[in-house]
Amino acid sequence: MQIYVDRNDKGSLTVRGSRISLSSIVKLYLEGESAETIREAYPTLSLPAVYGAITHYLENQGEIDEELASELSKVKQMREAASARNHQLRQRLKSTKVQSR
Repeated sequence: MQIYVDRNDKGSLTVRGSRISLSSIVKLYLEGESAETIREAYPTLSLPAVYGAITHYLENQGEIDEELASELSKVKQMREAASARNHQLRQRLKSTKVQSR
């Protein structure tokens, strides 16, 4: 059986031979996109690779859903931390934008 998903050196799941994350494919799949449409969004992937990534997700759905939820949580925490660190800058930019109108 062909393997279509690898774990990269940062620990994230990617489509084998690419830097495209499995989560990118899964997100589109869960939004109802077909494998053909996903392939159009990522033209460097072959159609069998897209189907293989979807199959890998379906065969390991519970585990992958947990991992994706954890990734989303980390991204949310990083955004909140960045927003808190840059609060004064964001306020100045908003103020400048309002004044320029």
